[in-house]
Amino acid sequence: MARPRISFEFFPPQTLEASFRLWETAQMLAPLKPDFVSVTYGAGGTTRKLTHDAVETIHTHYKLNVAAHLTCVDATKAETLEIAASYAEAGVTEIVALRGDAPKGADRFTPHAEGFASSVELVEALAATGRFKLRVGAYPEPHPDAADTLADVRWLKRKIEAGATSAITQFFFEAETFLRFRDLCAKEGITAPIIPGILPIENWSGVKKFAARCGAQVPGWLDDAFDHAKRDGREELFSVALCTELCDRLLSEGVEDLHFYTLNRPTLTREVCHALGILPEVALQNVA
Repeated sequence: MARPRISFEFFPPQTLEASFRLWETAQMLAPLKPDFVSVTYGAGGTTRKLTHDAVETIHTHYKLNVAAHLTCVDATKAETLEIAASYAEAGVTEIVALRGDAPKGADRFTPHAEGFASSVELVEALAATGRFKLRVGAYPEPHPDAADTLADVRWLKRKIEAGATSAITQFFFEAETFLRFRDLCAKEGITAPIIPGILPIENWSGVKKFAARCGAQVPGWLDDAFDHAKRDGREELFSVALCTELCDRLLSEGVEDLHFYTLNRPTLTREVCHALGILPEVALQNVA
């Protein structure tokens, strides 16, 4: 089996301690030679400046290909395109274009009066600049604002037609969830790569809360399995085995890319990659 292309998601730090954790994460995972790494935006665009700074630092100091998240939230079209232009000037040529979550305290996304009304509009505008490779989000299980998965797939097709070249999915817990979604995308005529989003589980109770917010279904068997692992003091070992098995199944079904949500905690992601045979690439020097 060929080595899959891998990528990692980081989030921008908001404290000094979090900054050290991000740089440690980047340093630990960079030797695995990811295809790209992405840096998120906070809900409501709250980390816009922090995201920009993190993207530039990772690109400059770790020599990684960085895809900067960019959303439609709480900004005019001109402001959003200005941020994109600043990325291009810093040598960053990939963007993950997203509608974005509602600002804190709001029930749902409401477009800025002078901003982009949707991710499709954002992708169209960024594509028109000719400066970026564009990735978008995808949802193997219905997005909270979508009627059903078919509606999500058809919206994804519009984003691809607007200029996106690939999509990264929300995390999921069972391989069949992704494989069914991939089949439906193909049936609807989507030919762009759909990259599965993988979440190594560090804190099961926290992940369950996160899943409830984003519409990811938690299988009952998994809840029971983590209860047993916790009682036995084997949560981390179980998490690595679970994630490795999920990735292995996807790769056996023809998946060529894996995108890991690291949560700026790199150890589990590194362990899963090692278990899959993805090892640091070290250049040989001074070999006689």
